[in-house]
Amino acid sequence: MSGYTNAVKEYVERYQAEMGGDGLLDPHAVAEWAYRNGLHKPNIKTVIDAIASDIAQVFREEYRVDRHGRRYRAKHAAPQKRGNQTLSLWADLDDPNAPHAHFVKSFGQRRLQIVGDCVQLTTDVNVYNEKRCPADPIQIPLDFTLDVMELQQVVKKVA
Repeated sequence: MSGYTNAVKEYVERYQAEMGGDGLLDPHAVAEWAYRNGLHKPNIKTVIDAIASDIAQVFREEYRVDRHGRRYRAKHAAPQKRGNQTLSLWADLDDPNAPHAHFVKSFGQRRLQIVGDCVQLTTDVNVYNEKRCPADPIQIPLDFTLDVMELQQVVKKVA
């Protein structure tokens, strides 16, 4: 673990000890507390990263509706290597200049993220069930075929 990660973990523990609470943590409240107490002092790169993160969030949240009434995400990210850096570059689905290869990579990456989320969810549920031994263990089906079909029907009915 990096020194930064360890420092964050230390002030989170200090926050919990000082603030008490119900075991739930709001990262914004922790961040505000850490900043106010001089435990976290952002540098210019941190500020730029925060602004870039806000911009990416705006991109992520931009949706449009096509001529068939389908709501679609307008902008998509994909990693791209430039020199020794890997950047997350965004392209607009409606921009004719945006390369097809960008969207192939973006959609493939999003699918892998979904698979990764499913793997982690399965692990979390299995660990929970083993630790808690509930009378009715939590079961999480991962076949989304019917869910997708049902939601697509709901969208068609609304349109």
